[in-house]
Amino acid sequence: MRVVLAEDSVLLREGLVRLLGAGGIEIVEAVADGEELLRAVAEHRPELVITDVRMPPTHTDEGLRAALKLRKRYSSLPVLVLSQYVEERYATQLLTSATGGVGYLLKDRVADVGDFLDALRRVAAGGTALDPEVVSQLLLRGHSDPIDRLTRREREVLALMAEGRSNNGIGEALVLSEGAVGKHIGNIFTKLDLSPTDGDHRRVLAVLQFLKV
Repeated sequence: MRVVLAEDSVLLREGLVRLLGAGGIEIVEAVADGEELLRAVAEHRPELVITDVRMPPTHTDEGLRAALKLRKRYSSLPVLVLSQYVEERYATQLLTSATGGVGYLLKDRVADVGDFLDALRRVAAGGTALDPEVVSQLLLRGHSDPIDRLTRREREVLALMAEGRSNNGIGEALVLSEGAVGKHIGNIFTKLDLSPTDGDHRRVLAVLQFLKV
């Protein structure tokens, strides 16, 4: 997998380059700001972008704005955002602008190398990878009417889907059979008006509805 990395902290940037390299992931370029990120992606056309939210010159939202520009230019480009904190507005902007291949993780999660690499591969394959803390905080914002149709158990299933868990992983977390998980997911799709014609995108579309403000 070919990746462009954007992170202004030299120590974290170099650490990620080594960590990902050891995991068999090629960092084609590592940059320190949003403008360099845009240039590097245009030059290398990577399979995945990893970016911090806050980078020079203002250290506010340069990384996220660059990510949103990239999604407009290259709609199928997977993007994984790393942040020190849960930036609710930023997370919502990114998630509601995308239909797949998107992730938002807290930097603390990088410490669990196996889970981090799994998240990268899931996003690169067009799935989602959301930090449980991000999911928890966005849940507090309230939801649109379709989401209100879901039962408590269906919301629990959908929250775990938002974290990128498989049906088997959801079953293990909630102590449910895989068949029961499948039934809940089918009910979720029906209540959110997601038809079979949406195909494999239904899972991602359901998650995006769940997290939308």
